[in-house]
Amino acid sequence: MTVKNYYDILGVKKDVSEKEIKAAYRRLARQYHPDVNPGDKAAEAKFKEINAAYEVLSDKEKRRKYDKYGDKWQYADQIEQAEREQAQYQGFAPGVGGFRYSGGVEGLDSIFEEIFGGRMGGFSRRPQARRGRDLETPVEVTLEEAYHGTQRTINLQVEEPCAACKGTGRIQNLPCSVCRGAGVVANIKRIEVKIPAGVKTGSRVRIAGKGQPGYGGPAGDLYLNVKVLPHATLERQGDDLYVNVPVPLTVAVLGGEVQVPTLKGKLALKIPAETQNGRVFRLTGQGMPHLGKSTRGDLLAKANVVLPTRLTEKEKELFGQLGEIRPA
Repeated sequence: MTVKNYYDILGVKKDVSEKEIKAAYRRLARQYHPDVNPGDKAAEAKFKEINAAYEVLSDKEKRRKYDKYGDKWQYADQIEQAEREQAQYQGFAPGVGGFRYSGGVEGLDSIFEEIFGGRMGGFSRRPQARRGRDLETPVEVTLEEAYHGTQRTINLQVEEPCAACKGTGRIQNLPCSVCRGAGVVANIKRIEVKIPAGVKTGSRVRIAGKGQPGYGGPAGDLYLNVKVLPHATLERQGDDLYVNVPVPLTVAVLGGEVQVPTLKGKLALKIPAETQNGRVFRLTGQGMPHLGKSTRGDLLAKANVVLPTRLTEKEKELFGQLGEIRPA
């Protein structure tokens, strides 16, 4: 499957500024938003691509990694760590009867112990156990998923000790043909993760023990970097939700009920008589869950009084009479 270029998805060049990236994202997000294209699966898929591209290119560090490693940018930390570890042994080269060492004597003992995990100076040694590295991966969720909590299947590329050489990188003093002397092999690990209710953009969800496998030690952790996608009608501020509610003029004047959209369904809201345009009603506990707690934020519904249109002659007559009774 061809990997799509994030710059191409946003329709910008690689050297564009952050401002231009943001402008391109806003334009495309408006064009392909599911609310603008209801039922259009192609537009929905394009919208997800646009969000994925913007999530990377709008972040300076992620963009640096993407520019350097392309679609493997999520593994930049692991790649760079492996390069640093490999550089520790670049003084070794194959030689007659084993290795020749081009570096100094200092540190030779620990390097042999690291590579062979065996004998040096007549003493038997064990390789030092090491904890696996932590991994990070971005996750996008809808506001509904952030409200209820959800699950995701994550495909991670992890490095595991090579079984052929037991992580030493060598077999009989020669580079291991399986791992090419690296001591590790890359594998894809598929895991199910739970995303708790109440997460917000910027939340980091820790999945213990699901990171890089260790070398004789425990595995690292996996961190999910959460981004919550915008909602069609509800706006989130902290754990409170805001919504504009259309109120017919007659209901605003005489009182009545209107339906308020929430993430659990619609609620009936009583509108007192003579409600002014812009009045805000607070629905306690109808907002987002507080992460890790049983309490919730509030929903603030703003009354948007809707004036009638296409008046009949009778309605115009009645409004005329009202104008005579209550002149401006």
